Amino acid sequence: MISTRTNYSLLILVSIVLLWPAAIRAQSSTDVLTPEDVANIEQVSDIAIAPSGDKAAYTLRVQADPHKENKPASYHLYLADLASGNSLPYVTTMSVSNIAFRPNHGTITFLGHRSSDETTSLYEISMNGGEAQKIFSFKTAIADYSWASDGDHLAFMAADTNAFAESSLPYEPEVYEENLKQRRGFVTNLAKEGHKPHQLQVEGSVYQMHWSPEGKRLAIAVAPTPLVDDYYMHQQVKITAHHGKEIITEVDHEGKLGDISWSPDGSKLAMIAAADIHDPTAGRLFVISAESGETTQLQPQLKQKFEQFAWAGNDTIYYLTSKGVWSTYGRINTDGTEMTTIVDSDGPSIGSFDRTSDGSTIVTASTATHPSELFQLNDGDLKRITNSNPWLENKKFGEQKVVSWKAEDGTELQGILVYPLDFEEGKRYPMITSVHGGPEAHYDNGWVTGYSDPGQVGAAQGYFVFYPNYRGSTGRGEAFAKSSQADMAGAEFDDIVAGVDELIEVGLIDSAKVGVTGGSYGGYATGWMSTRYTDRFAAGVMFVGISNNISKWGTSDIPEELFLVHARERIWDDYQSFLERSPIYHAGQANTPLLIMAGKQDTRVDPGQSYELYRHIKTRTDTPVRLVLYPGEGHGNAKATARFDYNIRMMRWFNEYLKGDEQQRPAVKVKAEK
Repeated sequence: MISTRTNYSLLILVSIVLLWPAAIRAQSSTDVLTPEDVANIEQVSDIAIAPSGDKAAYTLRVQADPHKENKPASYHLYLADLASGNSLPYVTTMSVSNIAFRPNHGTITFLGHRSSDETTSLYEISMNGGEAQKIFSFKTAIADYSWASDGDHLAFMAADTNAFAESSLPYEPEVYEENLKQRRGFVTNLAKEGHKPHQLQVEGSVYQMHWSPEGKRLAIAVAPTPLVDDYYMHQQVKITAHHGKEIITEVDHEGKLGDISWSPDGSKLAMIAAADIHDPTAGRLFVISAESGETTQLQPQLKQKFEQFAWAGNDTIYYLTSKGVWSTYGRINTDGTEMTTIVDSDGPSIGSFDRTSDGSTIVTASTATHPSELFQLNDGDLKRITNSNPWLENKKFGEQKVVSWKAEDGTELQGILVYPLDFEEGKRYPMITSVHGGPEAHYDNGWVTGYSDPGQVGAAQGYFVFYPNYRGSTGRGEAFAKSSQADMAGAEFDDIVAGVDELIEVGLIDSAKVGVTGGSYGGYATGWMSTRYTDRFAAGVMFVGISNNISKWGTSDIPEELFLVHARERIWDDYQSFLERSPIYHAGQANTPLLIMAGKQDTRVDPGQSYELYRHIKTRTDTPVRLVLYPGEGHGNAKATARFDYNIRMMRWFNEYLKGDEQQRPAVKVKAEK
């Protein structure tokens, strides 16, 4: 399908975006979505509703100007009046996180770090506004916190304060995975001046702390070590006395863990967690006896994923689930009966919610034409409160549809399809296939455009953009999430090809102009499609992707997670099988022009994975290949210029190899065209 071409070499990005004049760096005046627009989008992130139910605090994610500074986005604090729909900025001079309403104080608290602060500290601001005040700091950065019901006792987590002895030599090497600091749990009383925090006497790293309603117990989640693998796979829930000197109850559970929360009377807890050690996601809802630690899973056969929950009385829980590509909000009894849907799947895609004890409820939600915003829920209807990007109303968007198809073995699959702008019936178009990572993740029928997801930027440039939820995706229950295990790059990736074939067969797609992109496990899929299925894909953009399953195991920070919930087999028991399921094994036949991009500091998928595939294709073929490394970035780009640069490179690669006549490689340097 694609002729052979000249080999191309490595590029390391240091920050080579050519800057446009300041007068035209502002919001794009075009009527379609551009990479410049994606770099300007703001969206609602964390939310908290006031106990009175009439106001809501939220954080707005604000991106840095990629033309001026390569830095991560900031999160600004806003307060919304739910009756009028008006919002006011409360804190915009620093990035805030972990917002909460302080009990019995009528204030909002959050974590922040001013330039004058030595560490991340706890701040407080009046609901009437004014200057935020620092009310508590610690020797090490506060990672999270929880208020007791009196609003004075504070449980918080921070890195161990123990100091390691310094070397007597002028140079000290780094010893891998040793001398790591545990994340400890502490309790203090802010009503007592000069009160010294005391540390919970539990072994391991503490990741959650929740006060019981009466304020005498703490439910904590603790992992044996601060290693990422232990955080993912081996957290345990324990109940301690509030001084943390005695463990009262240990919860009977193993596997991945999500949120935990007390019932109003303190007799029970609920948690979102994995069904067992081999469940790839914390997406099942459990109720726990606070006395015995015994767990009961609610609706174990439900073909959905529990995303969030909140207690309403001692016997009722409100929940948010993913249901395929949709979201649902409802309630369920604590014995698993009377599961009732309140908001079904035909509206905005709900991302999170918060509610008061009397039922006032807010949510974050997105649609195909706007990113996450704040909504108020009344009698099953969603009322939008915020409009963070009013300029989007002047943009044209391609139609977005939910699509389904069958795999060769009859498995029903779902995905999202974004149509090109000005779509004409009977005409075949180029298509970009965007594959999610995980694979324990999924695409919702909401906002699907980002710096690494073509979405509406692709639609504006004349592409279909296809988002397949292949087997192993979340949102369809435990069995479906496990259905890709022990078959990496097998039926799961064949599902994607089957979806592409279906779109070609119905006459929408030009079979000679199909591209593929994705990050992490989606990068693995991209590498696989560009080598094993090279005859099917005309261009690929691989991001932080896997190319060699053998070396990946030895260089990743989650080798046990890989074994327990994906491979289900040790590499040393069958090296050949792991090798044959690696893109490098098939690289000699690669005829798909491939752009490989990776964070230079990635610990999840080591950049060596990108080097390996680049070197194999470059050495064994004449196929165009380029490797771009982003210094200072990890498993995905967090900083503004790096994200902007990525978006431009991705679209430029597809435009050249899916639509270009000359079929020449794009220039090394990026020009920020609008």
